[in-house]
Amino acid sequence: MGTSLTPKNSHLPALPPRPDPQHADCRGVASVLARVGDKWSVFVIMMLGDGPKRFNELKRMINGISQRMLTLTLRGLERDGLVTRTIFPTIPPRVDYELTDLGHGLARPVQELGMWAKNHQNQIEAARSRFDARKPA
Repeated sequence: MGTSLTPKNSHLPALPPRPDPQHADCRGVASVLARVGDKWSVFVIMMLGDGPKRFNELKRMINGISQRMLTLTLRGLERDGLVTRTIFPTIPPRVDYELTDLGHGLARPVQELGMWAKNHQNQIEAARSRFDARKPA
């Protein structure tokens, strides 16, 4: 018995559509928004808005943040060019964190977002309570 060289399964799935070039930067924007939209980053940027702070000063100002989370947040903000870290050669060494020009550009919208959240906290909580009180359909 011979082998047939004619294809038996010629139905091939279509290739996925190529991304729209107008949306090619979505991944990059998403990574930036993930950093600046992170709650701890928002708090750090808000606290640094009026000038440089030391690590322990930031930790006291940001209720609930652990030392490890503050360290990771500051490193991420420094990596993204939003915060600078300056070490002073004293004993013990002093380290200050400060917003860069790029960070200052972000500070105003972040401050406004924080104030909006504070000003509307009661309304949002009331809406959540109403939503949670509804019986499931």
